[in-house]
Amino acid sequence: MLKLPEIVWINGPTGRLETIYMPAQGQAVGVAVINHPNPTQGGTHTNKVIQTVAKSLSRQGWHCYLPNLRGVGNSEGVHDFGVGEIMDVVAVAHFAQAQHTDCPKLTVAGFSFGGFVSANSAQHLNIDHLILLAPAVMKYANHAAPVPHPERTIIIHGNADDVVALEDSFVWGQAQGISTIVMPQAGHFFHGRLIELGKLIDRFGLC
Repeated sequence: MLKLPEIVWINGPTGRLETIYMPAQGQAVGVAVINHPNPTQGGTHTNKVIQTVAKSLSRQGWHCYLPNLRGVGNSEGVHDFGVGEIMDVVAVAHFAQAQHTDCPKLTVAGFSFGGFVSANSAQHLNIDHLILLAPAVMKYANHAAPVPHPERTIIIHGNADDVVALEDSFVWGQAQGISTIVMPQAGHFFHGRLIELGKLIDRFGLC
């Protein structure tokens, strides 16, 4: 029987975080925290890119948590431009792992601003898989920190992205030995390419 998404509330550092929980389908292998793009430009946990990633991971057996980070939607707190949001992700990950102690593996994923936050959260979490989608790793004054485990990191970026430069993913990733998977003719929001993006995540077979 298909398990449907629901809203859960998670205590973060500055208040409750409104979070979509998408249960694992079939045998569970771990939990995933999937982070939305820039809220100052309308990014929330209903964004189609992160929903696509969550559906793929759910099919692969991951319990997916998609938080509205601080100050977004009905989440408490104030938007902190990617600084305080790092600890929001840590709080959601710890909550998720406490709910599913039988499957302790952790995936963190993020799109654009969410990719920046996800990359920095790797300093505070033992992440098994880090998925960065058109990540804004070099767009802000403080670039995303190098990740502790580059061999566990995947970057996907379209070469028609006019919001976050593909070159940023190349430069940030190559310095750590992380290759970037390029989707030809895909723009920043992967318009018209979401099915292809989901299938690409499917092929990773994360476990």
